[in-house]
This record gives sequence, structure tokens and C-alpha cells, in this order.
Amino acid sequence: MALYRVRTPLLLGSAVTILAGTLLSLVLPSGAVASVVALLPLVGLVGMLAAFLVALPASRHLQVGEPVVVRSPVVGRWAALNSPATKVPSHGVRAYGQAYAIDLVHEPDDGARPEFGAGAAMRDATEYPAFGQDVRAMVDGVVVTVHDRQRDHRARSSTAAVVYMMVEGMLRELGGPRFIVGNHVVVRSDDGVFALVAHLQRGSVTVREGDRVRAGQRVGSCGNSGNSSEPHVHAQLMDRRSAWTGQGVPLAFADVAVEEGDPGVGLPADGERMTVAQQAPSPDR
Repeated sequence: MALYRVRTPLLLGSAVTILAGTLLSLVLPSGAVASVVALLPLVGLVGMLAAFLVALPASRHLQVGEPVVVRSPVVGRWAALNSPATKVPSHGVRAYGQAYAIDLVHEPDDGARPEFGAGAAMRDATEYPAFGQDVRAMVDGVVVTVHDRQRDHRARSSTAAVVYMMVEGMLRELGGPRFIVGNHVVVRSDDGVFALVAHLQRGSVTVREGDRVRAGQRVGSCGNSGNSSEPHVHAQLMDRRSAWTGQGVPLAFADVAVEEGDPGVGLPADGERMTVAQQAPSPDR
């Protein structure tokens, strides 16, 4: 299980080792150093094989508890994409603690999201109603990670643009989780769970590491940073601070009305809408 936690950085390190060994072998003159460098691709392949061999067997033995009930990171009417209520892992992979992550796109009653495939291939992020919406802490706790320097790029609003995003995503992988989730805030809850909200607008984060926050408190605004096809809020719980080694924790939202139902504990599935009433932050403890 310890090796399973580091499988993602092991894969990345192995890929870099293979690439570095291959390129250096082309330029180094023959000699002792070149002989050692020639072994790097083999070392990288062994590392990749180890990561793959441990991934599937270990994932079958992961302990899954009951969902942790948290405050919704958004208010208003939002639709779910890549929801763990539809499948697990929700984003197709367990890497970066994303096993139970959910993506939320804003669909207000008085305005629709731009239609995919219509209009420009890469729309301006400001054309989407989610852009600039408040993002809130999901738990009471202490801020342990803040990052808000990445730019907000254009949306990938056509098939060709999504293909471009997939290629771009492979390059982002080389930079690690920070370049995948973009601008983000991680809060360590009083119960020891780590709550992450991601793809925030550059410069919008209102908290700093070490700050104590309350569930429902604004921590930033929705943006389109990182590996994102359109402005949306990515929310997940982890059992570690770092997305490199953290494993996903199941979550559910308190006081949400899913598909016009009564407010309560729930989580929308892919394509379902949830409505969240404006609420004050939880009182100080």
C-alpha cells in the first residue's frame, strides 16, 4: 500500500528517467559516463513496471468508508459532471486523490451555459456563468495549501479543442498535481480529512496557509486554471494533504436539493442539477 501511494510520482519519475537517458545517450561521447547513462531507460522501465504491477492489486484492497458529509463549495444551481454518484473512480483514475471527486458547472435559471460545439472552438472563460462565482470552504479547519498564480485559459469548447486539451494535459502531468488542478485551496478539517477545491480564478483566493476557516466561508472564485475544459469547480476529499500521495475519500453535500427534490444530504449524478441555498458560514467553535 505504501508503494501504491507513490505510484503516480514513481510513474512520472520513471518517464523523465527514460526521456533523459535517451536524449543524453544521443549527445554524450563514448565512455564511462555514457555507459551509465545508457542504463537510465532500463531503470525507468523497471520503475514504470513496478508502478503498474502494484496499481491494480492494491486498488482492490482500498478501504472505503461512509461518505463524509460536507458543505457544498457553491451556492445556486449547478450541474454535476464526472460524479462519483455515477461511477468510481469518477474521473477515470485514482491518481491525485480524485477517486471520489466531482466537477460542478453553473447553470443559473436565468442563463444557460454556452453549448459545446457551437461558436468559437476556444471561448473566452468569461462567457461561462460559472466564471467568477464564489467558491466556499467545505469544512471547518485550517488552510494547509494555497496556490493561485496560474492563468485562466480559454475554454475547450469543440471536439478539436478537447483533443488539444488532452495533449496539453500530458504535458501538464510532467509538472505534477499543481498543474492539473490549477489554482486551488486545501483545508484540513477538524476530523483530519483534507478538502480540496480547484480550478480557481487567478488572484481570487482570499485565504492563506495557516488561516482557520469555517464551512461556507468564501475562499476564492471559480476560474478556468489547470486541466480544465470550461470554468467549473472541482471538489474532492483526501486522506493526505498532498495530492501526490493522498487517496480519495467519499463525500456527500449537506442541504442540497437534487433535481428539484427536497433539501438534504445528497450528491448529484452526471447531468443532474443540484440547488444550494445561500447559507452563512458555520459558527465558530
